[in-house]
Amino acid sequence: MVGPKPSREATLHLTRTFAAPREKVFRVWTDPEELKKWWGPEGYATPTAEVDLRVGGKYRLGMMKLPKGEIFYLSGTYREVRPPERLVYTWVWEGSQELGETLVTVEFRAQGRGTEIHITHELFPTAKAREDHEKGWSSCLDRLARIL
Repeated sequence: MVGPKPSREATLHLTRTFAAPREKVFRVWTDPEELKKWWGPEGYATPTAEVDLRVGGKYRLGMMKLPKGEIFYLSGTYREVRPPERLVYTWVWEGSQELGETLVTVEFRAQGRGTEIHITHELFPTAKAREDHEKGWSSCLDRLARIL
């Protein structure tokens, strides 16, 4: 089954600055053990994280709602890997055909002693899907800021 056609209006753009060097931010974004500490919105945990950080490599994150929810999975393939500058990867919610495959680009820019990241998450089928993911991303980034 193929999901709805993606809408250009349903592209998400987020920018956030962190008080950590970009090499560290990139590592925390791509190391499985580090991802488990912050990935997922508030009230969720990520008990499993697999990362094959290379072009064509795959990642798979298992998330669950706390305290004891069922694990659901997010996975994709890396299309571009340029440490510590840029990542481009596909994004698929396993078992959820309605959203289809989306695309995430994360740019890591040095800002003095800190790092500014720019996220573009595109190819959402609807503005509602984009808005839902914007809430999730914002909460994830809040958690990332706390561990950095």
